[in-house]
Amino acid sequence: MGSQRPLSFAILAFLTLLCFQKMLFGVKASNKESSKVHIAYLGEKKHEDPDLVTASHHEMLTSLLGSKEEALKSIVYSYKHGFSGFAAWLTESQAKSIAELPEVVSVVPNGVHRLQTTRSWDFLGLNYYKSTGLLSRANYGDGVIIGIIDSGIWPESRSFSDHGYGPIPSRWKGKCVVEPTFGANNCSRKIIGARYYAGGVSEENLKGEYVSPRDFNTHGTHTASTAAGVPVSNVSFQGLGAGMVRGGAPRARLAIYKACWGQAGECYDSTVLKAFDDAIHDGVDIISLSIHGDGFPAGSLPAVMKGITVAFIAGNQGPVPQTLNNDVPWVITVAASSIDRSFPTVITLGNRKKLEAQGAFYRPDKVQSKELIYGKSCDMESLNGTHVVGKYVLCFDMQKVSTTIPREVIATQLGTVMSARAKGVIFGHYTSFLMDYLLELCQGLPCIAVDVAIAVQIGDYMDSVR
Repeated sequence: MGSQRPLSFAILAFLTLLCFQKMLFGVKASNKESSKVHIAYLGEKKHEDPDLVTASHHEMLTSLLGSKEEALKSIVYSYKHGFSGFAAWLTESQAKSIAELPEVVSVVPNGVHRLQTTRSWDFLGLNYYKSTGLLSRANYGDGVIIGIIDSGIWPESRSFSDHGYGPIPSRWKGKCVVEPTFGANNCSRKIIGARYYAGGVSEENLKGEYVSPRDFNTHGTHTASTAAGVPVSNVSFQGLGAGMVRGGAPRARLAIYKACWGQAGECYDSTVLKAFDDAIHDGVDIISLSIHGDGFPAGSLPAVMKGITVAFIAGNQGPVPQTLNNDVPWVITVAASSIDRSFPTVITLGNRKKLEAQGAFYRPDKVQSKELIYGKSCDMESLNGTHVVGKYVLCFDMQKVSTTIPREVIATQLGTVMSARAKGVIFGHYTSFLMDYLLELCQGLPCIAVDVAIAVQIGDYMDSVR
């Protein structure tokens, strides 16, 4: 392929992130006594040769630490393509000494950040079959390379088949990093590059992990398939949401940069910036990140200045309604919203009145009125003295529905109800579209969600039969 990118496809960058599912975490202490990983940002490169940029970083550390050997032990990453900087193990006093140098813009501790349907793309107007539609006119993203900075990829997924793909674009300069858990055959004409960054990652986050581009967390596989997964037919979740699943740009190529680690999906400033640096060098057209943060300006701005579109997630939760993160002005920050699809679960009351709820609970289950109790806010105080074992609990507090974040409420209520050994739970909230939370948190317990109006009707019925 030539170096030109399909112009109409730039619009699709607004859609390369839909997710999901985050909170800033403090700096993790290293096991190297008083040293911690710090990020030194030097601004624009003084040399076009990346080797010279790295050499200047080594010289700076050698001058500080007394020998080149100590400098090489200290440095974790050298940022040399999009900007000049490095990550290194430094004590607080050493970091302060580096920060006082005139060529250094800033030195900061290594921060840690968290990672955040088959119907969504059609709902957004990207109809796969419409010959005159935007997706067709953009040739389904063919020729575009999307860099995914996340937790890696599971290459065996059918979403990443390279059947029908031509040669890898000649402008591509990236590579496939091979490890025992990720072979050369795991890269393809679809997944054209894969790198990982384990330097400076805590031992806790490496436990059980694949120290390779392979995805342990599963989040990166999800985001990569959302952006560029090929069409896969007859997909459903236990019969729900059946249809064809695909990415927004199904013919685009994928370049994977694993910068996030462990089951918690923790992403380090040092690893994310190195992923940006390599993605700039490799020749991606778009960089997609579903990571909570401030937009990583040291990495995202140089990428945009090189003509790369950078798309971030707006965040999964607040801190309050109508707020977002990753709001730097040079990136595209994408928020999720409701779509025109539901997963209805019918509640039939004893008076035969049918009410619609939402949930992944699809089995018929007959509940006697004496088996349903009103748990109010479902905290320890409201459930105190209530016999909950083997019963269904309605968790609904009218005083709190408009002032709390659904996930936090559901997680707290569910923890209390499960510890009381309830058989199932009905959550009443301002919206019943809480499927993401139910799937994540309920873990096999029958859970359904209703809105305020339905919750009030259920409560009134319970009062009438007492």
